[in-house]
Amino acid sequence: MKRYVLLISMLWLSVSLFAQRTDREYIRKGNNLYEDSLFIKAEENYLKAIDKNSSSAEAMFNLGNTYIEQQKGQEALKQFQQAATLFEVEKERLMQDSKTTDKELQECKTKLAETYHNAGVLFHSNRDYENAIAAYKEALRNNPADHETRYNLIHALEQLKQQQEQQQNQENQDEQEQEQQEQQQEQEQEQQQQEHQQQQQQQQNEEQMSRENAEQLLDAAMQDEKELQERVMKQMQVQPRGELDKDW
Repeated sequence: MKRYVLLISMLWLSVSLFAQRTDREYIRKGNNLYEDSLFIKAEENYLKAIDKNSSSAEAMFNLGNTYIEQQKGQEALKQFQQAATLFEVEKERLMQDSKTTDKELQECKTKLAETYHNAGVLFHSNRDYENAIAAYKEALRNNPADHETRYNLIHALEQLKQQQEQQQNQENQDEQEQEQQEQQQEQEQEQQQQEHQQQQQQQQNEEQMSRENAEQLLDAAMQDEKELQERVMKQMQVQPRGELDKDW
């Protein structure tokens, strides 16, 4: 029974080694194609390597570089982020392994730094300065001697500052415009209220004038009637009185 288990274990080990050897072959072939600027074919081989070994951070990193050459920034960034995660796991494993040599650990850190650097460049080109700065800092933590990354970091920090100042200026301008709009609206509302009050006052004046005119007309009519009555009374008073002559 033990012998059977041993044979199974040896068979699994053999298959595992074969898979690792195959993904390495795809990576080497992809690298040669990349050097010849055959980026699409290189991409195909890196994808095959990842298919054989889904934990191949090197294949993901190289695939990201082919995407950059093909102007596929988002796809490249995704590969670099996945590769960085895997390299971080590998670095942690090496640091905890007492048998790890300084060279092995440094090689892993260098790959990790390159991965963060490339991710930072992609963030930088998209004006995502905060993420670019974070990526550059991670790259420098793993490789403090990388002067290109340090230069990019300084540049990104300056651009972030300018971006924040521009945003602040824009926000201030927007606030001023908002205040001006509110003031204009208040002025328009006040003007409308004044016009409404003027219209009401004018209407009241017109109504008052109409009442006064009606009273004046009524007074005039009553005065005319009074004068007419007085004339009639006078005429009645001057009419002669006496008996009529009799016709005998």
